Amino acid sequence: MEDLNKLTELVIKEGASDLHISENRNPYIRVAGQLVPLLKYPKFTKALMEDIVKEVLSDSKKTIFKSTHSADFSYTHDGERFRAHVYLEQQKICMTFRHVPKKIQSFPELNLPSSLEYFAKLKSGFFLVTGPTGHGKSTTLASMIETINNERLENIITIEDPIEYLFTANKSVIHQREIGMDTPDFATALRNCFRADVNVIMVGEMRDADTISTAVSAAETGHLVFSTLHTNSAAQTVDRIIDSFTANQQIQIRIQLASSLSGIFSQRLIPRISGGLIPAYELLINNTAVSNLIRDKRTHELDMVIETSSQEGMIDFNKCLVERVNKGEISIENAYLYSNNPRSLEKML
Repeated sequence: MEDLNKLTELVIKEGASDLHISENRNPYIRVAGQLVPLLKYPKFTKALMEDIVKEVLSDSKKTIFKSTHSADFSYTHDGERFRAHVYLEQQKICMTFRHVPKKIQSFPELNLPSSLEYFAKLKSGFFLVTGPTGHGKSTTLASMIETINNERLENIITIEDPIEYLFTANKSVIHQREIGMDTPDFATALRNCFRADVNVIMVGEMRDADTISTAVSAAETGHLVFSTLHTNSAAQTVDRIIDSFTANQQIQIRIQLASSLSGIFSQRLIPRISGGLIPAYELLINNTAVSNLIRDKRTHELDMVIETSSQEGMIDFNKCLVERVNKGEISIENAYLYSNNPRSLEKML
């Protein structure tokens, strides 16, 4: 464990986001989005990796790892928390540790739009933060929950696998539940919320149709529900949700989603010219036009609605990229690289 702890300390010292260790390979850290090999550190032996697994996994997580050959867990050293994942690769143990900062940052500190405050003030609805793995979705969600916690009295429950940011109750009451430790799965924990006098629910991830259906039902019955999906745009997010259901269920979920959805915030972290990362984002706000498109199977038109609805507060991803380029925050090359529609972007630059 001493070897692992030294590396987690290095992650903090270097301001890295991730640590990667695996059998018979040098460790790596990720700094400002780039992988950096740690050639001066010894390779992790099979015996050492097995010892780490025994130390860091709870009994329930060991059972999951044994049956599925992968498991999510949390790890703490010297007061610093990490969200971690263990898996097998060619029968070799590999681990990834992502640092979870102690301080939950505000929207301005994260370079996020102030319009997110509107969604944090809602009393009910379904709001999704989407984007690729490692692009700040959990951090944005934590900021939204912390905004509510600091501004009003609500009963908040988070359901996570594993728990990432630790909240300290301020004006709100907050309970954090971990899959495998406090509840068997997301859907079960969500259903329990109906009997717990909950106002705000944060679900770490929408992993299956059962979880999505229960989350949408919670929003319909007066709860404010936040969650994430691994999608790159608002239109893709709606399609992913609908496609999670069987054909005979899709009409109903379209109707429910059209009425309960508050908005979709899609983000990506892009290398900043001055160093570090900065988010570019897209914001879809549900209105009559959006609801009709969802119900009528016309989600391919959502991009056009976003592009033409800036006066209503919607944010187009390409326009956000152009703004970042014009401010000298990101390079044109990276703008093209991260754009969902480079041809459209070319006309705007």
